[in-house]
Amino acid sequence: MTAPLRQTEPDVVKVALEARGYDILIGRGLLADLGQRIKALRPGARCAIVTDETVGKIHLAAAETALKSCGIDSARIIGGGVVGDLAGFAASCVRRGLDFVQVPTTLLAQVDSSVGGKTGINSRQGKNLIGAFHQPVMVIADTGLLDTLSKREFRAGYAEVAKFGLLADGAFFAWLEKNCEDVFAGGPAREHAIAVCCRGKAGIVARDERETGERALLNLGHTFGHALEAGCGYSDRLLHGEAVALGIVLAFEFSARKGLIAASDVRRVITHLAAAGLPTQIRDVPGGVPGVDVLMDLISQDKKVRRGTITFILVRVIGEAFIENKVDPAEVRAFLTEKLANA
Repeated sequence: MTAPLRQTEPDVVKVALEARGYDILIGRGLLADLGQRIKALRPGARCAIVTDETVGKIHLAAAETALKSCGIDSARIIGGGVVGDLAGFAASCVRRGLDFVQVPTTLLAQVDSSVGGKTGINSRQGKNLIGAFHQPVMVIADTGLLDTLSKREFRAGYAEVAKFGLLADGAFFAWLEKNCEDVFAGGPAREHAIAVCCRGKAGIVARDERETGERALLNLGHTFGHALEAGCGYSDRLLHGEAVALGIVLAFEFSARKGLIAASDVRRVITHLAAAGLPTQIRDVPGGVPGVDVLMDLISQDKKVRRGTITFILVRVIGEAFIENKVDPAEVRAFLTEKLANA
């Protein structure tokens, strides 16, 4: 499969949730049409633009111009980060629910956190433990905004792109192995990859909006990853996407340890993530990670723990993940002890 030609019109992915359904628009230059699209969707609306200082310096003026050109009044709310989740959570609470539009400005947000209505913020106890389900009314994924990302931020987002292929679409992962460089270069392959991920996630969300079953598959790599991220203090030492990449490798290695997947598949995953510039070994984390006791404590506080039972997403082959609800904590401890000893 070769990379597709760039489309002149945005790719539209529908999230089919009946009255709560919405469109994800994917394409380059869509921010300029923000006002027009909001006006068509919610005539007479007024807007608050929630952003952080870094993104605001780059894109806020363009968003305000797009709204003003369509007669939409807007106010600025400047936050300190994770604004998509924070704004979504606030929208779920204020007046028992306000409409909100997601305009994700990172690759990670465009393929993952902006889609599906899960809003969550971190606490000292763990990742995303405070939040709500509140669907946006529209997602505008302007791929041109990704041009302003640092290479590290883009790589971190790519972990979530690879994750989708690894959990549900082996053919897509094989395509990524051949077209990864084009995705990073910003050509049509980037938009294609984002659309595939959004279409796949939209289907899962439509079937399991509140993560009572299949949607948990999207957490591949996250049980290990969240523990590592929290153990590093949610700092620049280990970005979320980097933690996910490392967590994916650990999930594949743990699956191999249980005799579920071939070692050759594990090597293939490690080779691709490493080629993309992502961490694949615990020793890749600057300053190291906490000991096994701390990591096990963090895993035990993960939101996927139910009545003391740890849930992991494991794999049988690339593109075929499954939910394992009864993982023995002693087995996890032994595995992590071995990995830390070799770090």
